[in-house]
Amino acid sequence: MNKLLSLLALATAVTWAATASSADESPPIPFIDAHVHLNDEGMQLELMQRHGIEQAVVFWGRHSDNGSVAAAAQRQPERFIPFVSVSPERAAYRQAWAQDDPRLLDTLDALLASGRFRGIGEISVTHFPSPGLPEADFDPNGATLRGILGLARKHRVPVMVHAEWTRLREFSALLAAFPDVPVIWAHGGYTPLFVAQRMLDQHPNLTYELSARTWPVHPRSPDYTLLRDGQNVWPQWLALIEARPERFIVGTDASHRSAESEAMKARSVQNFLRQLSPSAQTLVARVNLLRLVTPPQEPKPLRTPAPP
Repeated sequence: MNKLLSLLALATAVTWAATASSADESPPIPFIDAHVHLNDEGMQLELMQRHGIEQAVVFWGRHSDNGSVAAAAQRQPERFIPFVSVSPERAAYRQAWAQDDPRLLDTLDALLASGRFRGIGEISVTHFPSPGLPEADFDPNGATLRGILGLARKHRVPVMVHAEWTRLREFSALLAAFPDVPVIWAHGGYTPLFVAQRMLDQHPNLTYELSARTWPVHPRSPDYTLLRDGQNVWPQWLALIEARPERFIVGTDASHRSAESEAMKARSVQNFLRQLSPSAQTLVARVNLLRLVTPPQEPKPLRTPAPP
């Protein structure tokens, strides 16, 4: 049955990819950006206006911090969904990660208790070196990240984790230990297709986030993009997404280095979404992320009728 469903999904994916309209000719598809490093609020708002981005998950970048992100979300509550981070690439927190210092968790607990944030992330627990970003290689199943997921459970928020798949065994153990905590896998760990399929099979609490995977070219590695020719998504990737559309979300990985680079990222998401079927497009573009950041409703107590 699974094989049959995969074949049907592949056929659907190929059909929609072949009939998708050109991004230059069609109006933007509304989507929620799952991955924005908020370095320039004005540039981000302009990008959202131009490229159909209704809302954006925002967290710190090279010119911002938790405080500035929260302040921006207060100014733009209908546009920004703020996440809080204590990621080890920030120098102030790196030593605490190296020592599994529990005071780091106290800091995060207090930030979440402020009510200003709707999620945790991006937490770059395992991140290969990039220009301006030191390499991080901490245990995804270590005390600090386990403590962070415990706080996510306490405050009922999702966690976005950047964990390269070189640490797949530890990351899988973490997900299995917290099956009730929604985890967003930033860039999907840049995994190949078969690893993505296996992880989605094994961990129902995992959402595969596609930021930077839709770019025509990725500067770190040519196989990080899902595109086979800079434009068209590989049919096998489309088939997986069409078969499990409730498990994927999109993002730009905006960082506001230049208006041109950010426009490319937004256009790449539009190009990707146009290759999905309408039902998958709706889930991947908006619905899945809204479910992740909307707190579950507390059950209302039953009222006992008053005695006559």
